[in-house]
Amino acid sequence: MNERPEKGHSNANTDLGQDRAHSARMYDYYLGGKTNYAVDREAAQAVIRVFPAIGTVARVNRAYMRRAARYLAQQGVRQFIDVGTGIPTSPNLHDVVQEVASDSRVVYVDNDPIVLVYADELLDGSPEGRTCYVQADATRPEEVLAAVAKENVLDLSRPVALSLHALLHFIPDAQGPGGIIERFMEPLAAGSYLSLSHCTGDFHPEAWQSIIDTYVQRGTSAQVRSRAEVSRFFDHLRLVDPGLTLAHLWRPEAGSGPAVLSDRQVSLYAGVARKD
Repeated sequence: MNERPEKGHSNANTDLGQDRAHSARMYDYYLGGKTNYAVDREAAQAVIRVFPAIGTVARVNRAYMRRAARYLAQQGVRQFIDVGTGIPTSPNLHDVVQEVASDSRVVYVDNDPIVLVYADELLDGSPEGRTCYVQADATRPEEVLAAVAKENVLDLSRPVALSLHALLHFIPDAQGPGGIIERFMEPLAAGSYLSLSHCTGDFHPEAWQSIIDTYVQRGTSAQVRSRAEVSRFFDHLRLVDPGLTLAHLWRPEAGSGPAVLSDRQVSLYAGVARKD
């Protein structure tokens, strides 16, 4: 059973930010999508000029999401919260986990009106499972979890997999990303998991500083972090093998991508951890 918002959720009063570059639409452009405007393409091209591999980073992130979601479903997880969903890009998380277990339930979360416009594409799940979309702010975990609970799609007394993919590098230190993660995970049941991915400047700091400047100049906060900084996001959780690693090295599948990618091309850490 899938919970669909009523048609017409993109009304004339909704500000979709069509006059300024948008991180979700830039990401869509990196992936070769068509849900973007000239202002997004201009900003994305500015990033590509200083770091031509940014499309690789985006594709590696999507591939990691698929592998991590599949792994979690294979571990028996049947409930998923995907925070910072972004514009739908097939396959979406529910497509992956419901292929493993058709009764899997997924709640997508984003605070961006542009995502709400395309939310129908996130709700076409299996008849046995359920999917829904809620609009909430990732920097307010208590409000996110309350909104999720209100939908009555997940049983939060049972294990849940929380996905924070390519999200935390848009939350600067001043907003306390580590505390945000703790506030998400603390109420979740033992046996829950955290999956996250995060851009890093470890392998090309000058280029990534230019990328950050491009986003900030266009109104989007951004901050890349070192491996040690990302590792701290997993404090009090137990990382599963192979631990925190570059995303393309996290349980790679044969034939799933280019045979050789450099650390500099990927520039994205990823990991999955369990709450015991």
